[in-house]
Amino acid sequence: MAKKPNQRGLGRGLSALMADTQPEPAASGQALRSERNLPVERLLPNPDQPRRHFAEDDLQSLAASIREKGVIQPLIVRPNPRKPESYEIVAGERRWRAAQLAKVHEVPVIIRALDDTEVLEIAIIENIQRADLNPVEEAAGYRQLMDKFGHTQEKLSQALGKSRSHIANLLRLLQLPKDVQGLLEDGSLSAGHARALITSADPSALAKLVVEKRLSVRETERLAKTPLKKAKTVERRPSEKDADTRALEGDLSANLGMKVSVDHKPGQEGGAVSISYNSLDELDELCRILTANH
Repeated sequence: MAKKPNQRGLGRGLSALMADTQPEPAASGQALRSERNLPVERLLPNPDQPRRHFAEDDLQSLAASIREKGVIQPLIVRPNPRKPESYEIVAGERRWRAAQLAKVHEVPVIIRALDDTEVLEIAIIENIQRADLNPVEEAAGYRQLMDKFGHTQEKLSQALGKSRSHIANLLRLLQLPKDVQGLLEDGSLSAGHARALITSADPSALAKLVVEKRLSVRETERLAKTPLKKAKTVERRPSEKDADTRALEGDLSANLGMKVSVDHKPGQEGGAVSISYNSLDELDELCRILTANH
């Protein structure tokens, strides 16, 4: 039977992540020396870094800030166990990449003695806490923390400030096929769409249909329960409206005392507003309201 990972707190990882330079009683994780500058070429990324995608626009924006103000927050590094005279980045790879774009030759670092397990944990926590991860990357981070370190959903919820339901819902996304996860990563599908696809008999085929027809989450949930052949023939239902549209209809109906329907064309600026009246008196009242300023 496989040995269950030891459950432990996130305190040491979070302390290292926040660059706490106070002396620690334990040798593991303590600062070898205070903050110093190192040439960017002596720093190497962590090969086990959970984050694989760095948005070019975000890097350029950060590089512009670094050109003006420099790298304000030090990177956390450790002596590279695979290459002498170099250091492995534990936290701060985005800053290191952006600094190179900004033509900055040295960056501030704090050097720490960390083992491979602590390095991985800190890298995952940094990404979840600080970076704009897509839902799949965030879910993968939670899964790694649970599988490798024995953390429960409840423990992660408390330590990372995320609700337990948020963590549970994201973890379910990892059940989807890789092609569907890819659509989620590039923004073609929302997390709501993806959760609806989990119950589908053929998530990949339905995901393509959802993207092609630009279906809402509610429509996706309905089609996930429909045989795919029938689902392909289903067009968008005019009655499928989001919560904001339904709330607007309710407000207008209450103010006019008549039923109001707002039909907004998806992806467009225009649409139609329909007002239903039950008597000629209501029609007269509607005309009075519409011409009151003339």
